Amino acid sequence: MATVVREIERKYDPAAGATAALDAVKAMTGTAGVAAVSQQGEQLLDAVYYDTADLRLIGAGVTLRRRTGGGDAGWHLKLPAGADTRDEIRLPLAAAAGEPAASAAPGTAGRRAGAPAGVGGAVPKELAALVRAYTRGAALAPVVRIQTSRRVLRLLNGARQALAEVAADHVSAGPADESASSWDEIEAELVTGGPALLTAIDTQLRQAGARPAATATKLQRALASRLPAAGAAPGPPLTRHSPAGEVVLGYVRDQVAAISRYDPLVRRDEPDAVHQMRVATRRARSALQAFGGIIERDVTRPLCAELKWLAAALGAARDGEVMLARLTADLAAIPPVLVVGPVQARITPHFTAELAQARQTALAALDGQRYLRLLDDLDALLADPPLTPLAKREAGKVLAKPVRRAARRLQRALAAVPGAEDRDAAIHEARKATKRARYAAEAAVPALGRTASRQAAQARELQQLLGDHHDSVVARTVLLDLAQNARAAGEDTFTYGLMHQRQSCQAASIEQALPRSTAARPDRTTGH
Repeated sequence: MATVVREIERKYDPAAGATAALDAVKAMTGTAGVAAVSQQGEQLLDAVYYDTADLRLIGAGVTLRRRTGGGDAGWHLKLPAGADTRDEIRLPLAAAAGEPAASAAPGTAGRRAGAPAGVGGAVPKELAALVRAYTRGAALAPVVRIQTSRRVLRLLNGARQALAEVAADHVSAGPADESASSWDEIEAELVTGGPALLTAIDTQLRQAGARPAATATKLQRALASRLPAAGAAPGPPLTRHSPAGEVVLGYVRDQVAAISRYDPLVRRDEPDAVHQMRVATRRARSALQAFGGIIERDVTRPLCAELKWLAAALGAARDGEVMLARLTADLAAIPPVLVVGPVQARITPHFTAELAQARQTALAALDGQRYLRLLDDLDALLADPPLTPLAKREAGKVLAKPVRRAARRLQRALAAVPGAEDRDAAIHEARKATKRARYAAEAAVPALGRTASRQAAQARELQQLLGDHHDSVVARTVLLDLAQNARAAGEDTFTYGLMHQRQSCQAASIEQALPRSTAARPDRTTGH
């Protein structure tokens, strides 16, 4: 079974030598909460790294390896989780025993030209699935072998608990291209200590002559000559003077990256992962719709349809999570004397089964070719975007109009609610318009500044309000079903009726607040 370890570390080049760096760390005893420094025995680590032929994993900041030696021998998949931070998913060495090489092309047997001789092995299916958004069916095979001789200092607190570890590594990598290479590096990693300790270690190492490593991982250094050449230096920050196409594409690019980033978290059923992946999907779709005058709408329309499909495939799992939490909290707020019958015992199993089915639906979508084609199509869009002539004009002059248009649509949707024959449906339409107004404004913030930020913030608040109303509508339907089942079993249904009434009152309160809402009113300023 896989275990997950949050890894927070920094790497350094010991310009003045590894011994000087370790001596500097030993001198930390009595400072920064370090009560003692313990030197561990030398470790010999042997790791084989896997990737696609075009190094898609390392390009996304992901590493996959099979390592022997040390206290954590096994399969390790490292996923980015923030600055200096990665989540390491570990499986035992035997996890892949008896399995064919994951995603291996016929005849490769897990090897390819240039792979390290004498090494290989099947990538565990569980880990191969977690990187499917990056590999998309391409073979995973050994790309380099890295052997490390490691000396470790363990920084301890007064209770002899490890706060951090500082390792001096002598690294040999090969074959990396046609020849082996070697180097020394220092690795500082938190165990139970906090960021302040990592900062203190950083200060000590720099004073000893160490400098931040040029690459974030050993793999990047070993494969440096095979990685795509670094592009031009990042340009200046996007502003109202930037081309409108660059601003919109920058936003869409961020959302596409988020979809792939949350993919493995959804597969691992991490908290809030489904929600965040669905939000990224909706944001990308809304931006393409709102700015169809900048990125050709006729070309992106099929993509928008596929993004809508993906959001729907993820939606059932997220909606079930929300509804279970809502009804559980509502029941907990009712005085115990008014809770009659096994109400919670009916609510929980109802959603347990529903969530299990929804999760299977979501995973089936992520494992399907339709999803992989969507990712390919999004990459193709970003690589060669179908821009209109407006895309070359200043963003501050071009983006204000579609952002205002989204706000006006929202106001019309809100104005239609009081006289609507089906108020619940009208409010739901207003909720969808709110999302479009919010995401359009978010995309335009670099160009429109406070004007767009204000619209996005107001729309976010209104979206929460309308979302609560929508949840109350769904909750009442669920409560009626639960009450019917309870009645058929001969149970008292009083509490279900009480909960239904509470949800109705909450919805009525939201409806009364809508006419007074000032969220996302059209602003005729352009932000410049």
